[in-house]
Amino acid sequence: MGCGKNNNNNDVAGIENNNKFHRNCVCEVVRAIKDIQDAAEEDCECPTNCFLEPLGALISPGRRANADTRVFILKTADGSPFHAFFRGSEHSCVSIFFRVEDIFDNCCAVLRVLEPLKFCPPTSNNANQLVTANITKDCCVDLDKVCDVDRFRSTNDCITVDLSCFCGVQCIADVNLRICED
Repeated sequence: MGCGKNNNNNDVAGIENNNKFHRNCVCEVVRAIKDIQDAAEEDCECPTNCFLEPLGALISPGRRANADTRVFILKTADGSPFHAFFRGSEHSCVSIFFRVEDIFDNCCAVLRVLEPLKFCPPTSNNANQLVTANITKDCCVDLDKVCDVDRFRSTNDCITVDLSCFCGVQCIADVNLRICED
């Protein structure tokens, strides 16, 4: 199940080139994330490997039994993170963090945009609180600010993408966003 391997299996998205079928690894990984979110089994690999099962296995030091989302980012051809807009925040309206909601037509997906958050310790002006992590600067993703993100919140904003247009996927965390509650 690796990127760029030849395969004649037509149930996986890919590109036909010189009569050889090449899998699109971003499609494979996002499809695997969806499968893991739905149901998974125990496995031991790199601690942030997107194929790591069960859901919750990316959480250190132990598995969180109630995780319902594997947070990931997608990388474009130039290596920069793909971003999408979301509504409802005072500070930032751009995120690079996603949850897969659906996969269709082999390599298209509906992704939920996740709001990046950071924990603010108490000061004289505030109590412990979560605030939106402002990861943009001059309309671009500020990679220095991405490291401030330590939590995520579900938004009502989704984006439909062609996964074959991306060159990389990186899993960030398994979290409980309470997607199906209420």
